[in-house]
Amino acid sequence: MHSEVLSSQPASLSPWIHTRPLPAARLRLFCFPFAGGSAGSFMPWFTQLAPHVQLCAIQLPGRGARFGEPPVHDFATLIERLGEVIAGYDDLPYAFFGHSLGALVAFELAHHCVRRGLAPPRHLFVSASGAPRHRVGAPRYDLLSDGELLIKLRGYAGTPPEVLANQELMALLLPAIRADFALLRHYRYQPRPRQDVPMSVLAGQDDAHVGQETLHDWQAENRAGCALHRFEGGHFFVFEQPEQVLELVKRKLDEAL
Repeated sequence: MHSEVLSSQPASLSPWIHTRPLPAARLRLFCFPFAGGSAGSFMPWFTQLAPHVQLCAIQLPGRGARFGEPPVHDFATLIERLGEVIAGYDDLPYAFFGHSLGALVAFELAHHCVRRGLAPPRHLFVSASGAPRHRVGAPRYDLLSDGELLIKLRGYAGTPPEVLANQELMALLLPAIRADFALLRHYRYQPRPRQDVPMSVLAGQDDAHVGQETLHDWQAENRAGCALHRFEGGHFFVFEQPEQVLELVKRKLDEAL
C-alpha cells in the first residue's frame, strides 16, 4: 500500500489567515468574526479542537497585524477577496464557522466557492444570526457619531467595558468597527438553489439582537440537513459557553470526515 502525507500548510501563507502548523491536519476550520471582532476572538480554540482539525481564523484588514490596511466596506468585495484566499487553501477539506456578521460571510462565501468550482465546505456553522432572507434594511450604525456608536456597542455586550472606556484605544478601533457595520448595510440577499452543505445553526437563548422566528428559515437555504442548537447566553454565547459550543463543533466535524 502506498501512503502519502498531505501538507497541512499551503505554499504561500495569507495575511487573511491566522493559523498554526498542524502536520496531522485532515480538515481546516475557517472562522469568521463578528462585527468589530478579529482573529483573536477564536485564538483559544487552537488548543481545544481535535488534533486533526486546523483552526484558520480570518483576520480582516484594519485590525491586528493588518491595522495599517484600509478596512473593507463593501460586502461583495469582501466575498471576492476571501474567495481568492480559500482557493489557495484547497489541499484539505474544510468547514466554515461564522458568528453574527461572520455567519453571513460564511454563508455567502460557501455559495461563492461553489460558483468558482471549488469543493464546497464539509459543514457550515452559522452562529448568532437570523436567516439571510431576513437581512433587509440593516441599521446604518456605520453612520452614527462616535458617542452613538459606543452606546450601540455597549448594548451588544461584546466589548469589555474597560476597552469602551479607553478613548484613545476606541479612536483606533472605531474605523474597523464602522467598516464592519457598513458590510452589514451593504449586504443584499439573493435567492439561490439550496446549498448541499450540512448546516448547524447556533443561537443564544437570550440573544436580544436576533429574532428567534428568523432562525428556522435557515433550513430554507439548505438541502443537506439543517439543525438548530440553542445555548444559554446572549449574543456572544459562543464565547460565554465555549465548552458546549466546541463539543458541538467537534462532533459535527468528526461526522464531516
